[in-house]
Amino acid sequence: MLEMSDIKLGKIIVIDNAPFVVQKTQHIKVARSGATLRTKLKNLITGQVIEKSFNSGDKTEEADIQRRKASFLYFDDSGYNFMDSESFEQFTLSKSDIEEQIKYLLEGLQVDVLLYNGNAVTISLPTKVKYKVTEAPPGIKGDSAGSVTKQVTLENNLVINAPLFINNSDMVIVNTETGEYAERA
Repeated sequence: MLEMSDIKLGKIIVIDNAPFVVQKTQHIKVARSGATLRTKLKNLITGQVIEKSFNSGDKTEEADIQRRKASFLYFDDSGYNFMDSESFEQFTLSKSDIEEQIKYLLEGLQVDVLLYNGNAVTISLPTKVKYKVTEAPPGIKGDSAGSVTKQVTLENNLVINAPLFINNSDMVIVNTETGEYAERA
């Protein structure tokens, strides 16, 4: 059981027999009363976002989540298809299951799949992913005072800001947590 002080960002807890990931926390202490923790939680199965407050002394159960490696295969009408790297079983996740991560998916990308009670509920992307630049406007010579950037399009149609020296066919690394250019590959 987790106490109020153990509930942190990214922790997965069980509320009403459903797994919720903690997306935001705010610790509040008012004079003469106990501490309160306000949280914003996202249901990993339905995608529903709720707000819940925990008082000192409240306890909650940590979700029994398993992580497995999988590869992204393709997208079709049924959803986003993945293959377990160990058992080679294929499974499909809907758009609502992985809404935030969709823009970073690329065929063959290795991800961590989060399983709750044996069922895939969402994925966890690697922090940095390598992409090929498919469209980059030319950098203008002399336009380099400070950190000037330009918008480039990547092979998965993601548009990011990158330094002026990035050209077509270059390989770049993108931070999937911030959605920003990290470095040239």
